[in-house]
Amino acid sequence: MKFSDDVLKQLEQLEKKYKAIGQDLPSYLDGLLYSNPLDYWDYIQVETLLSLQRPRTDFPDELIFIIYHQITELYFKLTLHELWQIGNNGKIISEAGQDLGWNEKISKEFLTERLRRINKYFEALTKSFDVMTMGMEKEQFLKFRMALLPASGFQAASYRKIELQCTDLINLTDKDKREQLINAPIEEQIKYIYWKHGATELETGEKTLTLKRFEQKYMDEFVEIAKEYADKNVWKKYKSLPEADQKDEALLKQMRFLDANININWPLVHYKTAVRYLAKDSSDVAATGGTNWQKYLPPRFQKRIFFPELWTEKEKDEWGKTWVEEAMQKIQ
Repeated sequence: MKFSDDVLKQLEQLEKKYKAIGQDLPSYLDGLLYSNPLDYWDYIQVETLLSLQRPRTDFPDELIFIIYHQITELYFKLTLHELWQIGNNGKIISEAGQDLGWNEKISKEFLTERLRRINKYFEALTKSFDVMTMGMEKEQFLKFRMALLPASGFQAASYRKIELQCTDLINLTDKDKREQLINAPIEEQIKYIYWKHGATELETGEKTLTLKRFEQKYMDEFVEIAKEYADKNVWKKYKSLPEADQKDEALLKQMRFLDANININWPLVHYKTAVRYLAKDSSDVAATGGTNWQKYLPPRFQKRIFFPELWTEKEKDEWGKTWVEEAMQKIQ
């Protein structure tokens, strides 16, 4: 049998690849010859994936709660995958050390496409959140949630990493502290990051166990990410583009969508769910871990905006306000 020129070229490339890492191509070809075919269930690791749900109680609806949060974490992982590519201009490095693709500067087209992907991930999450909002019996939820203390969705570290990779840290600080922190180092700014208010005791204002454990596990990592992405977060990559590209309508659309999806739509579907399961006629049930969901979830309280320069003053003043008011009217 005579090999085609294309096959011979591929063999030459493979030989160079394995020689560069001190390996022998014929040995790898032997492995290919003897290996078994790959099946879907092995590639996707279906059995392992479906074994990761371990309810703490016997209430059937707890399984829904677990699986949806696991789905959420997978979408967050996809988002971080795209944000890493944005931060590194699409750099691809193989395990063998080969540079499979890299641009010195990010392009308008690359940034627009990666933002579009992230927006699709968050749109899928937001639109599917009725699985949580309407998919569990309230009586079951209010019982099995007590077995989860002090764990809370507040402790979703992937979401915090997404925020840090999207914008300058100053935009994630307490809105009442931003002016005085504008020139402060990252280590000082992060002390006033907005989400700390979401895990304080309702009566005393002290840190909950949920927050203490979360900070102990992740705070050092958050500081390192904030430093790493200070010059390569989404906003910095956008501003590195030529001025004409920054005005591109398709790009601006995706930038604004990203801000709204992450900072309005996603928190508000959580707020809607909290209202359904935790709100009572005269008082509210504390969320797991004692988190202050009434003040933490509504975007209009936090005024967390990744790209404030892309919004009008009126839009910023009314950030998420209409949605919250409509949600509250429905339960009054």
